[in-house]
Amino acid sequence: MLAMNNDFNKNEDAQKMAWSFVRQKLDVICEGGGKKAALKQKERNKLTARERIDYLVDDGMPFIEIGAFAGFEMYEEHGGCPAGGTVSGIGYVSGKQCVIVANDQTVKAGAWFPITGKKNLRMQEIAMENHLPIIYIVDSAGVYLPMQDEIFPDKEHFGRIFRNNAKMSAMGITQIAAVTGACVAGGAYLPIMSDETLMVENAGSIFLAGPYLVKAAIGEDIDAETLGGAVTHTELSGIADYRFKTEQECLEQVKKIMSKLGAKPDAGFNRIKAKNPLKPTEHIYGVLSEGNTKPYDVLDLIDCVVDENSFDEFKQDYGKTIVCGYARVDGWAVGIVANQRLIVKSKKGEMQMGGVIYNDSADKAARFIMNCNQKKIPLVFLQDVTGFMVGSRSEHSGIIKDGAKLVNAVANSVVPKITIIVGNSFGAGNYAMCGKAYDPRFIYAWPTAKIAVMGGEQAAKTMLQIQVAGMKAKGQEVTLEQENELLKKITDNYTRQTKPFYAAARLWVDAIIDPKETRRLISEGICAANHNPDIAEFKMGVFQV
Repeated sequence: MLAMNNDFNKNEDAQKMAWSFVRQKLDVICEGGGKKAALKQKERNKLTARERIDYLVDDGMPFIEIGAFAGFEMYEEHGGCPAGGTVSGIGYVSGKQCVIVANDQTVKAGAWFPITGKKNLRMQEIAMENHLPIIYIVDSAGVYLPMQDEIFPDKEHFGRIFRNNAKMSAMGITQIAAVTGACVAGGAYLPIMSDETLMVENAGSIFLAGPYLVKAAIGEDIDAETLGGAVTHTELSGIADYRFKTEQECLEQVKKIMSKLGAKPDAGFNRIKAKNPLKPTEHIYGVLSEGNTKPYDVLDLIDCVVDENSFDEFKQDYGKTIVCGYARVDGWAVGIVANQRLIVKSKKGEMQMGGVIYNDSADKAARFIMNCNQKKIPLVFLQDVTGFMVGSRSEHSGIIKDGAKLVNAVANSVVPKITIIVGNSFGAGNYAMCGKAYDPRFIYAWPTAKIAVMGGEQAAKTMLQIQVAGMKAKGQEVTLEQENELLKKITDNYTRQTKPFYAAARLWVDAIIDPKETRRLISEGICAANHNPDIAEFKMGVFQV
């Protein structure tokens, strides 16, 4: 088990340094479009998106930001798009857990980039999967026109937002829209397709075409407030339900509406009084080595996350490169599936590399996942996987068959799944351990996470061989020095793509998290999932046995 020694201290320092690096980048992201843009908001008596959320959510209750790194380093030629131009997350308003989505007007006037659409759809997906109320704080100029072809027409683009509005309404999910700024063109449908629409006078506006376009289209001269302001829509069109002098008054009304929501049936996931973990949560910093280059016992990590003495390991002596077991996290019953990074001996006495999925590990994990579905116990995946075992011995033993069995179980699982990418997440191991493609309710990454089709060294050497062979086929001579330069260039680019920032920018993960927050995020995720009582019958398809 983990000891307080020099290795622990080195690991702790490295992990804290890695999180500090993430935190520094987050601090810049939280400035949105910059201090000058925020000052302009103040001059117009408007709050920033983050200030609006701070005002809205309950004091002392957690707010979990989702997608803060959306768009990170993706749109530099367009001036950037911090947080995808939208601040969003899961918090509590008047004691009710809910989803909040706020346009950031300081970023390109709140215009929608492709990643903005993806992020907003992700937030609606969270609301729909977990039956959570959703609050929209609207302040947007609409689609970012220079990239309209990447955000407007496709199935997962801008228009899907309004389709989801309609679907959520039919599902009985509360939607509230607070219009604190512009709401233009197709975006005008969002507040009107919500249950209740609130507007701020001389700030909020809703119209299919703004004054300039109206002038160009039909020659009519009209100002924005008369065309589609709060007075117009509460007195003439009847589109809006409330109007207010200030944003604060508007947000107070949102709180009042939320306070009156009635209770609904829940999923009934088991919860008892919580106990603190066996080890302080801060000890989690000392588990992984710097660069995650050394083996470690995943049970040490688990002891920092689950309630004390609650972990019951499943098939302890079988399939040792995956640890499975029942536990409690903050009182919630969970099933844990975790990659074991220790080099261990199998029952046959063979050495098994840590982080690799073998036949017996896949078989065990599949069986455990089926058990959790039978018992209606949410699943938590702790990923640090380099993939499935390769080679003739594994192939002849049917590694593909056993891997397919595990993938089948994960894909067909009906209980909520929460995935934490602790370290490596490579190849089919990403799939088998419930990567993004397998619909985890929430998926988070530690600063040490690496997501790729294979490890960097193997991938770079493979790509180098292909490129060098192609150059030689064209008659080019390739010196050893040129090969080394090419290898470094390939490795640097591949390494950049494996970092958690790259994944979070594209919403492959919901957030990069402080490792010590793992326990709290799992608990909040199950709390959210418990709002949805509709759990389908668990069924498995055809697979090789």
